[in-house]
Amino acid sequence: MPTPFLSSEEYDERAHQLYNDGQYDEALDVLREGLTLYPNAVELHVGVGYARLAREEYAWARKSFEEALVLDPEHEDALAGLGETLLKFGQHQAAIKNFRRILELGYRDDVELMLQAGRALFREALIEPAREFFDIAAHQVPDSAEAVACVGYAQHRVGDDDSAITTLRRALQLDGDHSEARIYLGNILYDRGEYEAALYHLDRTAPDDHWDELGIWRLVELKKSVYRLSDDDPELRPWDARLAELAGDTDDIDEMLAEIEQKATDEANGEARNQLELFGALLTDLATSKRDTETHRVVRDDREYVGTWDDIVSAMRDANGTFAGRSLSEFMLNEARRGLSITGVHIPTHDAESFVRGSADAGLLRIVR
Repeated sequence: MPTPFLSSEEYDERAHQLYNDGQYDEALDVLREGLTLYPNAVELHVGVGYARLAREEYAWARKSFEEALVLDPEHEDALAGLGETLLKFGQHQAAIKNFRRILELGYRDDVELMLQAGRALFREALIEPAREFFDIAAHQVPDSAEAVACVGYAQHRVGDDDSAITTLRRALQLDGDHSEARIYLGNILYDRGEYEAALYHLDRTAPDDHWDELGIWRLVELKKSVYRLSDDDPELRPWDARLAELAGDTDDIDEMLAEIEQKATDEANGEARNQLELFGALLTDLATSKRDTETHRVVRDDREYVGTWDDIVSAMRDANGTFAGRSLSEFMLNEARRGLSITGVHIPTHDAESFVRGSADAGLLRIVR
């Protein structure tokens, strides 16, 4: 049961430690417990999002990041997490918009955030925007082997192998133990027919450094050719064992669970937009009592609304049977979340005027006057 003497920060710290240890289920349990006590704690919602993302529960991860951004539209980690999640749904432009929003907010000097965004884009073959973030990270910390290596990966993917080789060699000068950069460089050199140089780099890696079979096959081939090793040479056994691990057949149960999770993800993605109770109870009434006397005219869904900003939002709420009689705050928060899901635009909810203007900016309605 919840332990009330813990602060939301302590819950977040505990969950973070578990997450770093790869204990995602346990981290999620801690975060859920914390949210029962601190439902408006943005960091806990963000933590749930990343735990869900690590478990490849993308629909639920998305919802958690969106809940965090309703509470704090400028939270950099939530923006980055939502960007990663949107990529999983193929919403590339919305994802890039989230990542670039982080730049607009002044987080260029957060190298980990820059690399996170760049890697996420790189995995989806969005190389040019990925390189933008890698270049920023390398500029901020020029002695970071990781940032420099990422620039090299992007250079290779756009066909600039000469620059990629130079950049990856510089990364290895900064950190000779950067195995990922060394494997990548070895493979580029192999593709160019520079086998001696390829062997030099691949032979300085360990079997556990490899997460792809290609580099191992090439290393084994080069070792056999250059060192005249037989197929059963003891020196090759660790590499053969690693190949067997990487090429292991998929377990039938894993396949079944993957199919079930995919179906659940598809269903959850549709349901998440309509279930206010999954997040509405987490928020307090944020609307102000501000009223203006100027009359405005707004068109939404082919329906016209006339009156003050508050009058217009009230009429929109009443037109939605689900929210008739409920607070404007609840209605605006729900619509802001729905709008974020559809457009990727963050709609403010602190007052009626900002909400209407934000909705217009998102293309969800039109302000006539």
